[in-house]
Amino acid sequence: MRKPRFKRLSTQIYLTIVVTLLAVVLAAGAMWRRANDAMPMRQAFEVAGEVIAAALPGPTAPPAEVEATLIRFADRLRLDLALFDADRRLLAETGRPVPPPPAYRDEGGFVSGRGGPAWAVALPDGRWLVARNPRRNFRHPAVALLVFLGLIATLVGVGAFPVVRGLTRRLERLQSGVERLGSGDLAARVEVRGNDEIARLAQSFNQSAQRIEQLVTSQKMLLANASHELRTPLARLRMGLELSGEQIAANHRAAITRDINELDGMIDEILLLSRLGADIDMRYREPVDLMALAAEEAAHYDDCTVTGAPVTIEGDANLLRRLIRNLLENAARHGEPPIVVDVSASGAAARITVSDQGAGFMQSETEQVFEPFHRGARRGQSRGSGLGLALVRRIAERHNGRARITPGDDGVTLNRVEVILSG
Repeated sequence: MRKPRFKRLSTQIYLTIVVTLLAVVLAAGAMWRRANDAMPMRQAFEVAGEVIAAALPGPTAPPAEVEATLIRFADRLRLDLALFDADRRLLAETGRPVPPPPAYRDEGGFVSGRGGPAWAVALPDGRWLVARNPRRNFRHPAVALLVFLGLIATLVGVGAFPVVRGLTRRLERLQSGVERLGSGDLAARVEVRGNDEIARLAQSFNQSAQRIEQLVTSQKMLLANASHELRTPLARLRMGLELSGEQIAANHRAAITRDINELDGMIDEILLLSRLGADIDMRYREPVDLMALAAEEAAHYDDCTVTGAPVTIEGDANLLRRLIRNLLENAARHGEPPIVVDVSASGAAARITVSDQGAGFMQSETEQVFEPFHRGARRGQSRGSGLGLALVRRIAERHNGRARITPGDDGVTLNRVEVILSG
């Protein structure tokens, strides 16, 4: 359905500009007319000058007589009048002061100066008559120009603000929704107002966000359900292995048991990774002694020592135990002994580092190793699910922390994993 033309965003902007310019033109016309009315026309003042000059006493007349004549005409014509001699010296005046004619001028015309703009008329006897209409006059042209420009700016601002603010307010709401979606809030939606391009963009965003939420939810449910369903055949394999008795050689039995345990552990890690990826808040937070957890997990490995000092943070003890366990399993499986676990305080946070004496990671994979199912280029022959360090990073992020690969004691070999936790 084709929407009305006046509802288009481009039409609204165009109409706003046209209406604003129309208001500016009307204001400019009014100001020009006022300024034009304030400046007497040349012919009118020349005629008035001839009439006044004919009635004025001669240059030798007493000043009082000259001033009386000026007052009489000023009252009749409602003008400010002043009479100057040929040297521009004031002879008489009535009303407010008016500017004298410039010394370089030989003919009458517009003059500016003290008291504001006026009109000068050269009299036949060499004297100058200066008149000004006191009722309609801009005493300061510069101020009048500033007032005019200020009025134009005000009209433009007042005319454009409602439309511009309406557009930007909707764009700000759309930006906020995009930022919330980008931060992981898949339920983020924006309000749809109007029927223009911005409204259609907001509607498209809501549809896209809903589709993304459905896809991610479906993927998580599929992953969780698949992991749960895999436990059933594993349980049957384990039971069949136990019932087989002596029919399977001991070495084969051990290999099958190890494979089953590895699959079972992989399923546990997939379930945990799925739960962490679902952005579910940790329900259980308690003071956790990281030094004690590290010592308990390190006791399961030979050539593994724990250094540092006791550090306690608020967190999930089970997740933090899994974090340390995965770090130790990664070092034992892919590195070389001895393994060193160091626990220390880093300002208001805690630092856990696990290092070994192996070849370490390649420089190009220091970020990829934290991705699910990634196997290092130097560790292709090693067993493992590729989920251990991915879980380490997810658990660290759940505790407002981070995980990264750093050089070991030699400053070169990337054989140390550092985790910063803020609780």
